[in-house]
Amino acid sequence: MKPTLLTIDDGELARLIEAGESARVEFKATLKGDAPKRIREAVCAFANDVAGAGAPGVVAVGLTDTGAPSGFRVDDEALRQLADIRSDGNILPLPALSVEKRRYRGAEIAAVSVLPSDLPPVRYRGRIHVRNGPRNGIASEQEERILNERRRAGNASFDISPVPGSGIRDLSRARFEGEYLPGAVNAETLEENERTYEQRLAATKMIASTGDKRSTILGLLTIGVRPRDFIPGSCIRFLRIPGRELADAANGTVDEAAIDGSISDMMRILDEKLRAHNRRRTDFVDLPRERRTDDYPLEALRQFAHNAVLHRTYEGTNAPVRVTWFDDRIEIQNPGGPYGTVTAANFGQPGVTDYRNPNLAEAMRVLGYVQRFGVGIPIARRLLKEAGHPDPEFSVYPTHVLVTAKAAAGRDGDER
Repeated sequence: MKPTLLTIDDGELARLIEAGESARVEFKATLKGDAPKRIREAVCAFANDVAGAGAPGVVAVGLTDTGAPSGFRVDDEALRQLADIRSDGNILPLPALSVEKRRYRGAEIAAVSVLPSDLPPVRYRGRIHVRNGPRNGIASEQEERILNERRRAGNASFDISPVPGSGIRDLSRARFEGEYLPGAVNAETLEENERTYEQRLAATKMIASTGDKRSTILGLLTIGVRPRDFIPGSCIRFLRIPGRELADAANGTVDEAAIDGSISDMMRILDEKLRAHNRRRTDFVDLPRERRTDDYPLEALRQFAHNAVLHRTYEGTNAPVRVTWFDDRIEIQNPGGPYGTVTAANFGQPGVTDYRNPNLAEAMRVLGYVQRFGVGIPIARRLLKEAGHPDPEFSVYPTHVLVTAKAAAGRDGDER
């Protein structure tokens, strides 16, 4: 049975600590110096679980190397700093972990419990860390092969499923080696690595394996030459309507386009469309000063669009992501309703996030379209509010999510 974070109760935690640092336990006295970096290395190593223990690993902060309480104060800031390990994007795919204040020998400690990943290998800043007894190290070629095989043997997510009829010929080597690989793998590792092109594709999940060279959904979306030949819904439909209703398009549109290609291609072209239609105004506050503002904060629109491409479903539908710009609002709709821990009731709330496409999330982080996980909607909300817009509306349905960004007061279609 797959372990859960709840399996580490107080008694088991005490037994693990009493046994000293091991393949499942790491001690850290404080969060000072290089401790945050070392903790992330340990989290990465526990997530990889190269020994196949199948049980959570624990980083206990507040204990010396001998396991004695260090006097570390476990306050809200310390817990927040540790919780950020999951969302700061340095460990990919995202680790499953919990952070709790616990007690040991009458003293407070912070326990970071880490589940073995379903999607190994897990990398910290592009390097695969593994646990060798009580020490962390960099994975050998053999250990990396073990982790790749374990991923394929498990229940892999849809975004790394191999696509029938596809192959390495359908992937861009120039884009992989020039754009993706330098961001995904540590530079030193790349220099030391003598693996073949096929081995690198397999290690980054762009193909199923070196023995099965079919492209994965991830490979086609990220570095595919013509992704829509295999994934018809992998596009964005952009429509600029001069009016406030969809029916107004019957009288003609200002602009419409089917935007396809790799993720980078789609994001670049959509960005150009958003810029082109985002009118800039000059408001004279008190002469001779002036203030220039856009109809919408561009970064807020980007966050919504990136979320739509990331969180949509690519399985069982050929529907595109839709971006429809009306005179009084912009609607962004993605096929695929809430997933996992995200529900219609908690959608958009800070800290509530889940990923139906965890490997695509990793790729978009590598490519720079995601800076931190789970903060896209809060960032967009803040930018809209600062620019004088109403709060965005989220309509969440079982099969799709619709985000509506409304124009600021006085800018809903005037002078158009």
